[in-house]
Amino acid sequence: MYDEIICITNRKLCKNSFIEQVELIASSGVDKIILREKDMCEADYMSLAKQVIKISGKNGVECILHSHINVAEQLGYKKIHLPLHTLQNHKEQLSDYDILGVSVHSLTDAEEAIRCGAKYIIAGHIFQTECKRDVPPRGVAFLNSICKETNMPVYAIGGINIDNARLAMQNGVVGVCLMSQFMKSVNPCDMVKQMRENLSSEPSTLLP
Repeated sequence: MYDEIICITNRKLCKNSFIEQVELIASSGVDKIILREKDMCEADYMSLAKQVIKISGKNGVECILHSHINVAEQLGYKKIHLPLHTLQNHKEQLSDYDILGVSVHSLTDAEEAIRCGAKYIIAGHIFQTECKRDVPPRGVAFLNSICKETNMPVYAIGGINIDNARLAMQNGVVGVCLMSQFMKSVNPCDMVKQMRENLSSEPSTLLP
């Protein structure tokens, strides 16, 4: 199965213009961009979403909105990623969406996401990450169990980098998600290239 690389955005981590960074990321060979800026007001997110959808489309990259269901509805854009509780509250409204993803942190979450109509899940956090420095990572054993017990695409998030992405892939995911590395990278193209080379190299022993 294809090893997907997904960028999760966080404009607050960018050292340069966020739109400039999105331009670099969209042209890097990344597969998807999830526009996560869920703290923005609806009007600002709408404006940003229009720009990022256009940039992504120009580069043949899939853009997925995040949390702002009203924006997706107003744009007629049927691709969104949600926290589980939001999906639970709006599952009927989202039944016709082409892409409907959910973040999960346990097998129970994953099972509920499936019941609510999710089409893929992002499981985390897997490795130690600066943004959750006080919360222990769930590890690859957790990731492996999610992949084995759910019959849907699973992506890994949390502390993913060039060196450990392969380990996540070996434990059953169809792709990996990165935030800070993409937001801070001065050369996302090289980063994606190195990661793909690592992912396509000879596999090592599967870890528990």
